[in-house]
Amino acid sequence: MNCAQRIILLIGLIVPLCVHAQTKVSLNFNEAGFEQVIEAIQQQTIYHFAYSESKIPKHRVSVKVEDEEAIKVIEQLLLNSGFTYSVMPNNLIVIRKNVDGKLTADSVHLLKEVVITALGIEKDNQKVGYALTTISGSSIARARESNMIMALQGRVAGLNITGVNGGPGSAARVLIRGVSSMTAASPLFIVNGVPIDNSVRGSATEYGGADYGDGISNINPDDIETITILKGSAASALYGARAANGVILINLKGGGENTKAKLEYNTNLSFDVPVNSTDFQYTYGQGAQNKRPNDQYNAISTSLLSWGEVMDGKLSPQVDGSMRPYAPVKNNIQTFYRTAPAFINTLSLVGGNNRNNYRVSASNLDYSSLLINSALNRKTFNFYGTLALSNKLSLSLTGNYIYENNKNKSYLSDGPLNANYGISALATSVDQSILAPGFDAETGFESRWNPDEYKTNPYFLMNKQADYAKRNRYITSAVLKYQLASWAAFQGRIGYDSSKDEVVSILPTGIAFSINRQGGINAYNQNHTSELNSDILFTATQNLSDKLNLELSVGGNYRERRGTTEKLIGSQFKIPYLYVPENLITSTKTLGVTKIVTESAYYTADLSYRRFLNFSVTGRYDIYSTLPANNRGIFVPGVSGSFIFSDLLKLKGLDFGKLRLDFAKTSGEPIVPYTTQIYYTIDNQVNGVPVGGFSGDLPNYNLKPFTLNEIEAGLDLKFFNSRLDIDFTYFNRLTHNEIINAKQSVTTGFTSAYVNLGETRNAGIELALGYTPILTQHSKWQVNLNVTKVKNTLLSIDGNSNYTLTGTYRPLNANTALVVGKPITQIMAYDYLRDANGNVIIGSDGIPKRGNFIPMGGTMPTLYGGITNSFSYKQFSFSFLIDYRFGNKILSATAYYSYVQGLNKATLIGRESGIVADGVLENGQKNTINVPAYAYYPQLATNISALAVLNGSFIKLRQATLGYSVNPRYLKRTPFTSIGIDLVARNLFTLLKYSDNVDPESQFSPTLGYAGIEGASLPATRTFGINFNFKFK
Repeated sequence: MNCAQRIILLIGLIVPLCVHAQTKVSLNFNEAGFEQVIEAIQQQTIYHFAYSESKIPKHRVSVKVEDEEAIKVIEQLLLNSGFTYSVMPNNLIVIRKNVDGKLTADSVHLLKEVVITALGIEKDNQKVGYALTTISGSSIARARESNMIMALQGRVAGLNITGVNGGPGSAARVLIRGVSSMTAASPLFIVNGVPIDNSVRGSATEYGGADYGDGISNINPDDIETITILKGSAASALYGARAANGVILINLKGGGENTKAKLEYNTNLSFDVPVNSTDFQYTYGQGAQNKRPNDQYNAISTSLLSWGEVMDGKLSPQVDGSMRPYAPVKNNIQTFYRTAPAFINTLSLVGGNNRNNYRVSASNLDYSSLLINSALNRKTFNFYGTLALSNKLSLSLTGNYIYENNKNKSYLSDGPLNANYGISALATSVDQSILAPGFDAETGFESRWNPDEYKTNPYFLMNKQADYAKRNRYITSAVLKYQLASWAAFQGRIGYDSSKDEVVSILPTGIAFSINRQGGINAYNQNHTSELNSDILFTATQNLSDKLNLELSVGGNYRERRGTTEKLIGSQFKIPYLYVPENLITSTKTLGVTKIVTESAYYTADLSYRRFLNFSVTGRYDIYSTLPANNRGIFVPGVSGSFIFSDLLKLKGLDFGKLRLDFAKTSGEPIVPYTTQIYYTIDNQVNGVPVGGFSGDLPNYNLKPFTLNEIEAGLDLKFFNSRLDIDFTYFNRLTHNEIINAKQSVTTGFTSAYVNLGETRNAGIELALGYTPILTQHSKWQVNLNVTKVKNTLLSIDGNSNYTLTGTYRPLNANTALVVGKPITQIMAYDYLRDANGNVIIGSDGIPKRGNFIPMGGTMPTLYGGITNSFSYKQFSFSFLIDYRFGNKILSATAYYSYVQGLNKATLIGRESGIVADGVLENGQKNTINVPAYAYYPQLATNISALAVLNGSFIKLRQATLGYSVNPRYLKRTPFTSIGIDLVARNLFTLLKYSDNVDPESQFSPTLGYAGIEGASLPATRTFGINFNFKFK
């Protein structure tokens, strides 16, 4: 670590020994304007103000005080003026009009809004020249998700969120403004000014796997004050490479101001109910070749096949040797999966005075999975405190500790260890209960229930699985701020995010596909990831004249990310049921170490002319350790401006109008470190001798950062006392020199190389409308609509390739891919082979022949958004959210298997008579070959994988809440100041969909390469719950 880095760290860690804050003022005004007095208070104290210039007292004031508390001065200034004030977190004082202790109908939206922007810099939203959206933390705390980011679905223009159907705590794919590049991932998450790690801890592929969640799922929604989404490059450029996909700022709740200690308790009880999205045929039952099973052996071999006879209710052999009616069983999903409870409790203590404040909270989450014996427990402890240590010095401290234990996380996609695989595809006359208990009571061996031993018995897993994933995580930060003068300040900040993860996946003793059924260890992983961010920031604001104001910020950042991974796999436990590495007959252990360093310097300057004309410039210089020494540095600029034309035009009905325009560049580095040199590794052993190896990637000594340029233009309008809000944005993004892994000839001695050849264009519009039809002293009706339209085009991969495959599903006859000239990511599948006249060509077997492997559509929606309706009347409130997505496709394993196994209603055609496919033979003659349905449809689905490509568009009633706040007059003789009760529901109904037999959002991986792929996941859920909030006196 060099000298500069040490200085940055020391500044972030210094904690002076003095203790008191500048909250007192000395004033001497005679017949001054109210705003002039506020400006003086703001310059002398730690307080800053939010207000509407048209909605503050107009009378002149005279005041003369010496070393008096600013709050007392404000109280006296507003006494009998018809105005009131509130002290918010971060020492923000909001001044607003008051009528009988309540806000007037037209004062709610006209406050001068202060927003948090990049690096935690507060700005007047009216001056900001780029798009951002702020969401209240309370709006996501009522209707809970085990991953809090899922609660933002459909709420924000430009924000697209898709979860994984993997049980509580699973990861989410979060994209802002579509897919910005070939390696697009989640945006950068900032908590109280400090970047946090949002890595995904494992995900499924076509060969199975479990999703153990992402970083943002660890944050407790009860601790969140606000969430701000910085959408464009101009908004996020100051954060560098990690912000190429946007930034989401999370501001945690702060302490109380001049208040005694107050206790708050929030409790939430909810239930996840499994939803059966299938609509299979229930005319024909279990069997093969139009015959029902006649003994136990045949029952086992056909348990996943519905090619039997018409169901007639007669007794038929079952896989367990019993006899049961040969009749439809339509409720396997409802009876196999349970209604899963979730219980969340948060207790917080808030207090403070004019010198310090604090907030402490503790939370416990118990979230059961739909699968019995599977659940998530998460404990969260949070501390936030501020000390203004002298008349110029203040210190803020934040600490989060998260302990998480995820027991028996569900496997997804493939058959091994996946309880969902068989349940979703059981023959139409088979009751899932006959698979229980899943093992032989004497031997402990898995009970066979189908001919493929790699399709694990679901009940064997529920009774024998011994997996767990544990996490210990610390997120801490300290901010030291020194007020150099009334117009300038210096700040040092340090943040540290450390996670220790332990993932254990066991092949239990007796599992069918293990060697001699002795089981083994599928994964025994220990990961330690840490990220250190330390920065310094100088800020200044100065009136250059009575019309011109300048705000300047200059700073630097040092980022260091370290990772250590230990992995062990092994087979055959010597002693049954003793699941420790020492008990294995064979095992292999690997160790991986990574380190990434980024050093940065940046600035931002805002120039405002009479408040209506605003101009801002930004610049950042980054040095990346992941790139060659000769190409590590890059400077990225940005410029934005806003013109508040409503201050000049004074149009009737128009309260506010702003035009904004910006351009910015961001940069990026390789997503994988150590790509510029050859590094040797120690791999497996041969006869006890370690074998060395090296990567198949050809080092590129000329690799350089890729860049993303973005132009954004927007219009903000407010009409009729802000009863109507319009926010429109156009954006156009273009990447250059994207770093991709291109294939190489094996004659080079390597298989691939990282090169700067990729280019992507992403353009679109965002529209947010807010309308308040009713706003009175006791009632309010508010409607919010957001719409996003995105057009994405991959311009180049490596200069030569037309496409490169990224993911697939278990049938392995279709893929997702990056295709030049098409949106990212495409589904590629085999279509029908046709002749020159468009006729389907039929093979000699009577089944349509496979055509070309072609793009079938993108997996990302091109049109998406949501509509929120909120109603309130006195103590009652009601709201609901409808969200929608259009223009995306799904690659569905369920669709494929429904043809192969005789479940799809389309397979009813020809059951008795056979199928004569409509088409021509290769010689041009009309096809007359008759093929039995049980032979036709399985081969058709294998040949024509386009049958598994579905329309993923939908409209859903995402959320509804009904709330009641107890009237304060009923609480006078109780220990409570307020009690709130909310009935909540999530994912209530799918109002429109085109994907037969699957939920259109069902996916098994959050990664971009596997986006849109569905198969063998947990079913969708419908959630109902109740939330209580108690605030104590």
